[in-house]
Amino acid sequence: MPVIVILTIAAYFLLLMLVGRLSSRGADNSTFFTGGRTAPWPVVAFAMVGAMISGVTFISVPGMVVGKGYAYLQMVLGFIVGYVVIAFVLVPMFYRRNLISIYGYLEERFGRGTYRTGAWFFFASKMLGAAVRFFVVCAVLQLLVFDPLHIPFIFNVAVTIALIWLYTVNGGVKTLIWTDTLKSFCLIASVVLCIYFVARNLGLDFGGMVGAIGSHYSSRMFFFDDPMAGTYFWKQFIAGVFMAIATNGLDQDMMQRNLACRDSRQSQKNMIVSGVTQFFVIALFLLLGTLLVIFLEQNHIALPEKSDDIFGMVATHSAMPAVVGILFVLGLVSAAYSAAGSALTSLTTSFTVDILGAHRTKADDELTRTRRRVHIIMSVIMGAIIVAFYYLSNQDAISAVYTLASYTYGPILGLFVFGLALGRPVRDRLVPVVCIAAPALSWFTQWALARWCGYETSFELLLINAAYTFLGLFILSIGHKPVKA
Repeated sequence: MPVIVILTIAAYFLLLMLVGRLSSRGADNSTFFTGGRTAPWPVVAFAMVGAMISGVTFISVPGMVVGKGYAYLQMVLGFIVGYVVIAFVLVPMFYRRNLISIYGYLEERFGRGTYRTGAWFFFASKMLGAAVRFFVVCAVLQLLVFDPLHIPFIFNVAVTIALIWLYTVNGGVKTLIWTDTLKSFCLIASVVLCIYFVARNLGLDFGGMVGAIGSHYSSRMFFFDDPMAGTYFWKQFIAGVFMAIATNGLDQDMMQRNLACRDSRQSQKNMIVSGVTQFFVIALFLLLGTLLVIFLEQNHIALPEKSDDIFGMVATHSAMPAVVGILFVLGLVSAAYSAAGSALTSLTTSFTVDILGAHRTKADDELTRTRRRVHIIMSVIMGAIIVAFYYLSNQDAISAVYTLASYTYGPILGLFVFGLALGRPVRDRLVPVVCIAAPALSWFTQWALARWCGYETSFELLLINAAYTFLGLFILSIGHKPVKA
């Protein structure tokens, strides 16, 4: 198995390098940061499907069916509404201001202190979220390849991060769009083919597969019965709306791709088409998850301790044809490499533009050198965090990602909502205090609701966090005259 995995990774990486080389011809700083704003929207829309699906989705979503059924689709329905809001509220504003980094809006609206605060919160959000996503993939590769060869985890991380750095160092956003297009194709093809081969192994034709999935306990989608539970429909749906706005519309990583379109109208088409398509792709992962559980039940195999291990366990089982294991590895590495590459690109952009302000003070050649140094530093930091997660993680990865997002994206969401909704200035120098206090108050609220009310806080924690930020900003605005938003 290690030889098959290594050959699959090598073949995919060579294809990535070829795509990266072709797409980065004539690349400059504008290409790296914005893609030159020449990308056709259908290509960006298809690429965004892959961009929204990470290695965490590939590993974790099929296993979620064991404890939560198809409840995740309730949140994905909310995502679609969130993408509509992004398309018609945020996208025109970002294009109108011709922003390199979307957090430049915070400087125009509030001041430099707020701008830097938003950029630092994005840095923490993206670095932690990307590290969790990529850690899942590195852990699987460690099990399949590096453990049998007695190679330590830190070497695994160093090699994979170095490979990702190689194909993103020059092309930036333009390269990401084309590598994400490749990723989308590989992901969809691999999950569809895995469904086919698992169903065939179970002796199910199409009608039998539909019947088996529909009658299985894990295929329940809607949960309206218990408002206190984390899977309750309205909690998931509303959280999905705002999670999409925060982690896509207010995320430099995702918006870099959307802002690579020629104009706001094309970017809007891209957002809506990719959002609707994502629902059906996530549904495929959940359908596969039910088939994986049925396979384990029919073969009297105990469920693994961590639900994230289900897909890998079945894909590499001796009863499955080798092609399923190859498809598993192909989908996994295509998701992981592209997601980590896009995170490194957006982190490099935000740190160089927002935190260092290098685009204002440096000539183009010097800006290029600064950007490349930052790119290396971001790679090293991400690798260190992945190693830390490897020893500390104890929950399914998709939950870890959204829990982190609830704490770190909450202040960003609050800042943008306040800026767009109210024409009031704030005491800019005190904004960092509000944005640090809001997550702390959110944690206490989550603890208090569970301790005293028996209420299980789910991803609506993001809304609580944003609400505390909004309230704090309102207090900081008292006594100031309104200004144009």
